[in-house]
Amino acid sequence: MSKKTFGVLALILLLAIGLVGLPALAAEPIKIGTVLPTTGPIATFGQSTLNGIKMAIEEINAAGGVLGRRIELVNEDTKSDATETRNAVAKLINRDNVLAIIGEVASTNTLAGAPVAQSQGVPMVTPGSTNEKVTEVGDYIFRTCFVDPYQGKIVASYAARSMKAKRAALLTALSSDYSVGLANVFKAEFTRLGGKIVSEQSYSEGDQDFSAQLTKLRSIKPDVLYIPGYYTEIALIARQARQLGVKIQILGSEGTESPKLFELGGDAVEGILFSTHYSAEVKNPIAQRFLKNFKEKYGQDPEALSALGYDAALVVADAVKRAGKVDRKALRDALAKTRNVKVVTGVITLDARRNPIKSVVILRVEKGQKYKLVEQINP
Repeated sequence: MSKKTFGVLALILLLAIGLVGLPALAAEPIKIGTVLPTTGPIATFGQSTLNGIKMAIEEINAAGGVLGRRIELVNEDTKSDATETRNAVAKLINRDNVLAIIGEVASTNTLAGAPVAQSQGVPMVTPGSTNEKVTEVGDYIFRTCFVDPYQGKIVASYAARSMKAKRAALLTALSSDYSVGLANVFKAEFTRLGGKIVSEQSYSEGDQDFSAQLTKLRSIKPDVLYIPGYYTEIALIARQARQLGVKIQILGSEGTESPKLFELGGDAVEGILFSTHYSAEVKNPIAQRFLKNFKEKYGQDPEALSALGYDAALVVADAVKRAGKVDRKALRDALAKTRNVKVVTGVITLDARRNPIKSVVILRVEKGQKYKLVEQINP
């Protein structure tokens, strides 16, 4: 018998009687799924959010992971579609066995996917879906962004008190739960503060021609036009308003923000005011570190959805750590107890409905494709 063969047999014997052990195998990674619109009409929303999530996970893994395990992201593209979102959530649960899901960012899509996660007992955290109905789906559904009633009231108050607006018009995407919810809240609050809604008009997502609505507004001459929608239509509305000589101060929501806003609207979008979750000008230390690292990694300033994606990943990781084990029910319970977690967009404490109460910032679109912080409104 050769020395080599003898050595192998000796090792097998020692293993069998337990005198030596093999090196410990690395634990399986913790799988976290994302459902985001990385293609389709609102692809920039999903891409921005995913960039923030990826950066957070990379930093968490570099610092040792969670519970001694690395986090692995499993990404599903919803293609900006509600049915695709529902299918993507089911895939992540049944095929990939993820611990939790981060997404979607469009309220209509999240409302399609959330019932699947709820029925399967899988925690789902949306970074950007602000419609109040989202977390009403069930106790496994959470969010790290403010809700529409809160945002809508802030914008209405800003218009009435800071801008001294007396007459407002609404232009709402009737096919969007997000848009309709915000419009209703704005209308109620603006009216309560003594303002008057002088025009209520609508459009469908994907529309290209807004001349009929704008022509009506030209004769009505409201002080402000509130468009709670997405950059895809807001940019075109701003461009066509300029072409028709309609001079109205446009107010928008966080769906306004996107690099595509400038590409689609040109300099016509300059001067638009909109509410959102984050500004690079906010001086909290976590936000400034995030800004620096994001610019180094991606070569550009982060948008609000990048910050929200980053925050959602931090909140999930924090809850996994507090849960103490990789278990969906334990994670759900830990998420529900989220208190005073410091993140980029402020400090997150989830209320009984699993919604945070957070600061809102008002930004103005400036020349040079920039956003200027106008006001930060704290709860």
